Amino acid sequence: MQIEFYKYQGTGNDFVMIDNRLDFFQKEDIKLIERLCDRRFGIGADGLILLENDSDTDFRMVYYNSDGNQSSMCGNGGRCLVAFANQLGIIKNNTIFMATDGLHHASVGNDAIISLQMIDVNEVIKKGTYTFLNTGSPHHVQIVDDLERYNVKENGAAIRYGELYGEKGSNINFVKKIDDDEFSLRTYERGVEDETLACGTGATAVAIAMNATGHTDKTSINLNVEGGKLVVSFDKSGDNFTNVFLRGPAKFVFKGTIEI
Repeated sequence: MQIEFYKYQGTGNDFVMIDNRLDFFQKEDIKLIERLCDRRFGIGADGLILLENDSDTDFRMVYYNSDGNQSSMCGNGGRCLVAFANQLGIIKNNTIFMATDGLHHASVGNDAIISLQMIDVNEVIKKGTYTFLNTGSPHHVQIVDDLERYNVKENGAAIRYGELYGEKGSNINFVKKIDDDEFSLRTYERGVEDETLACGTGATAVAIAMNATGHTDKTSINLNVEGGKLVVSFDKSGDNFTNVFLRGPAKFVFKGTIEI
């Protein structure tokens, strides 16, 4: 059986997109999803996203990590899916869609910039050397020295698989402050089990964590990721972070067919 797919990337975070509104895709076939995401034997991607019908919104997002397992929310994937829905003609400039963590509002701007509303964050756990919070996916945030030379894969895996987060693990973000409104980060993503060029929920987590821990008082923060630049903005009231938006480019790469 041949299927049509689209490839998108958001600041280097890349995804296989499939229009599954006719519900033909074999969603329970973990090995198939893993093969499609494989960079040597498949299309190659950090994850696979199905666009499906939803009775109450414009569409539904179903996200799988490159290991073939369905996962929690992916911010850059959500932004890329909005661009995909726009390309298919399902939406124009504004949309509401359903994901695993609930409803998301998004808009399509100029120059392929997609703005995606993330979930509110009402709990930020502050520890001595790190911060933990959930922005649709769980994130460990930690400031490190010499971020450019830091061994993200080795150190990220050690924390992800360590006793701190148990069997489910967490995504791990390492951070460097550049200015009051600018931070650089590198992310180890669970499910990919490696460093990725960007992580949208990770960038969101870093922005909120840096504000919550007093490293900045800004509510619009520029994030330098390995694949480009993202912007996270939010409103803050006490320990509550609302109207959280993730902004950045989401671009079509190519379209093809593959035998499955």
